[in-house]
Amino acid sequence: MTQTDAIPLVVAITGASAGVGRATARAFARRGAHIGILARAADRLEATARDVEALGGRAVVVPGDVANPDDLERLAAETERAFGPLDIWVNNAMATVYGEVHEVEPDEFRRATDVTYLGQVYGAQAALRRMRPRNAGTIVFVGSSLAYRGIPLQSAYCGAKHAVQGFFESLRSELIHQESGVAVTMVQLPALNTPQFGWARTKRAHTPRPAGTVYAPEVAADAIVFAATDGRGRREIWVGASTVQAILANRVAPGLLDHYVARTLYEGETTDQPVAPDRADNLFDPVPGDPGADGAFGDDARDTSPQLWATKHRRLISGVALLAIAVLTWRCGTAARSVSSNQSVQSAKALGVTTGAEAPRLARKGEQVLVRTCVAANARKAVLEDATREELIGDLRPDGPPRTVRGGESLVVHHSVCGTGR
Repeated sequence: MTQTDAIPLVVAITGASAGVGRATARAFARRGAHIGILARAADRLEATARDVEALGGRAVVVPGDVANPDDLERLAAETERAFGPLDIWVNNAMATVYGEVHEVEPDEFRRATDVTYLGQVYGAQAALRRMRPRNAGTIVFVGSSLAYRGIPLQSAYCGAKHAVQGFFESLRSELIHQESGVAVTMVQLPALNTPQFGWARTKRAHTPRPAGTVYAPEVAADAIVFAATDGRGRREIWVGASTVQAILANRVAPGLLDHYVARTLYEGETTDQPVAPDRADNLFDPVPGDPGADGAFGDDARDTSPQLWATKHRRLISGVALLAIAVLTWRCGTAARSVSSNQSVQSAKALGVTTGAEAPRLARKGEQVLVRTCVAANARKAVLEDATREELIGDLRPDGPPRTVRGGESLVVHHSVCGTGR
């Protein structure tokens, strides 16, 4: 799904005031999209709207909480009132708590689940109420490698993302059954340099950090825009080599991976910086200030993903690969035929057999003859005419077995003719 200059895309994005949501709003704005944006922090939401307008898009601001289905219904209604029918809905908002399971309170689990899982459910319902009657539109679920692979200290987040994965699969199968024109896709993200590590609630003594290979939020935004436009219809988009590795490793050896993450990620998810006693978190209320899309780990973050590039251009890569295989097959076949021809000439000469550079002759008594050579097709007539001038008692054909000339018998050795099988 793409837009023209006359008909911009109409997009709704949740969690749009920071991190991936902020970067995604900017990415759609560069395409001239008209965007409804929702988040709890009104001041940051206004800043996002200014970003959108500066980059060539338009924005309508809808302050709200994705844990409240009425707020998501309002986002859909106000976006369509301002810009027309929704083309794309992006479920992005998330919340988390860092800590071991026994440290996290029931209300904290509930809140993380309400935002990260039910926020996507309610968002999809609000979008479907408008897209299904029109039989058109795209819903993007923002997932994670942790939707497939749970890790320590993030049970609330991992559980919610696993739930999103299951909901997405159920919804997708329903839409297929209905033969609906509404497309749904899920973008599985890697570790990202977003502000969440500075304001997520934590039970640990040291501040959290993204584990493993870290990417800039713009990489995630690129994948989300692709999933909703040029990549529309793809079931999932995996982003980053680390995401691919985590998902595939968990499929192959989940038990082994349990031990690996237990051994490495307690340290891999935390810094050496102690948590400040007055640290504010955004689990129940937004944190003041506007950090934008990026977090504090910019020096570690990668701005591009070769794996994502390959995912976006898989048809090109497949075509190049098929062409390379065809060329390699042709070259190997040519080389094999050349080697076979050379070996055949050498074998014929060793047996005293006529080769393509010699004239036809009579085989001598007691001589074994075997023809495996060929000459150009335009020489065939002359070769055969010369052969028929001989006193011919027996005739050895190129496709016959070698035989010994018996006493009183003469055999004319014929040249084989290329491409005739003779």
